[in-house]
Amino acid sequence: MSISFNPTAVLTLALMLGTASTAQANPSLYLADTGAADSAGLKVVATEDTEYENIRVVELASGLEHPWSMAFLPDGQILVTERPGRLNLVDNGQVTEVSGVPEVNAERQGGLLDVAVHPNFETTGWVYLTYSKANGNGETATALARGRLDGSALVDVEDLFVQNRYSEPGQHYGSRLAWTPDGKLLMTIGDRWHEPLRSQDLNDHAGKLLRLNDDGSAPEDNPFVNNPEALDEIYAYGLRNVQSLLASPTTGEIWVADHGPRGGDELNRIEAGNNYGWPLVTRGYDYATEAPVEEAIGRRPEDVDVEVVSPFYEFLPTHAPSGITLVTANQFPAWQGNLLVGGLRSERLRRVVFDEREVLHEEELLLQKVGRIRDVREGPDGFIYVLQDNEDGGLYRVEPVAE
Repeated sequence: MSISFNPTAVLTLALMLGTASTAQANPSLYLADTGAADSAGLKVVATEDTEYENIRVVELASGLEHPWSMAFLPDGQILVTERPGRLNLVDNGQVTEVSGVPEVNAERQGGLLDVAVHPNFETTGWVYLTYSKANGNGETATALARGRLDGSALVDVEDLFVQNRYSEPGQHYGSRLAWTPDGKLLMTIGDRWHEPLRSQDLNDHAGKLLRLNDDGSAPEDNPFVNNPEALDEIYAYGLRNVQSLLASPTTGEIWVADHGPRGGDELNRIEAGNNYGWPLVTRGYDYATEAPVEEAIGRRPEDVDVEVVSPFYEFLPTHAPSGITLVTANQFPAWQGNLLVGGLRSERLRRVVFDEREVLHEEELLLQKVGRIRDVREGPDGFIYVLQDNEDGGLYRVEPVAE
């Protein structure tokens, strides 16, 4: 087995090293009194004294059915998807459903998933959605659609991209979107669960990170464009089910947090053309056999003859990562340059401090106080926004509290 330990040139902001101090406080977290409100009249859900920032969580919207993703509009409204197939505009606590959304297959993990707005939204009005698309034969695929937002309606809606193989519906759609500073659209697709080796097949979109133009076509400088044995859209492969995707707005560096099975949740810095190992090399355990995944699929690590990139970091214990953001604004000065990674099963945020080579420090935030965190974003106002993935879920804003 050939394993490449790929050196990672990541963001190194001066304040980042300050947050890596070994002096740690004992955070205290408690639910606010029922009915407590902040100065704007919003319900305060929780407050917490973290290692370096005192924070509170306020509720912006409730009653959302398995909300999955959010995107910020220039006028201050927030687009929020609900997995059963609804796209909403949230404005000062008011939730308005947007019409014109494509028909989705809302089965198990499928449905309406990510949402992103075009970098030139004020000119184009384009909104991008990922969803699970049915073919009428009991199979689904991850699809990317685009429509123009006109008031509370999507118009001129069309599919821009559909993965090249439909399969049994249910799990591992991936579906995160992110824009790079050069105007390219990144999109993840999961391995679709039943055939994990699809992640290693360069003629299959499953288990891949794709890089697309804004019209869904493949850029000419993608790593496999001139390879007749690979799909042009693929940017990186060997991924399991990435639901945490970030492109740094300043450097363009790409980060993903990938779901492992039982263990093996990974943080990876993505580079063009690399193989991130799933399922050939992983620290996860197979659900059915409880054996290491390599043993379950009949492969041993020593038999793997392809070059794979080791994870930048492994989350321990299991985190079930979904949603990731980079703190860049001045609202939380001690967190600048840190990653915040949402957790589903773990019901928490993890603040990750790192340098160009390794993770230096972690802090656990909001443990079991917000619920299953499906998405986390830094808003245009510099505050942190999180979505709670429950049947009766909500949209929350994390704000600093003056000492």
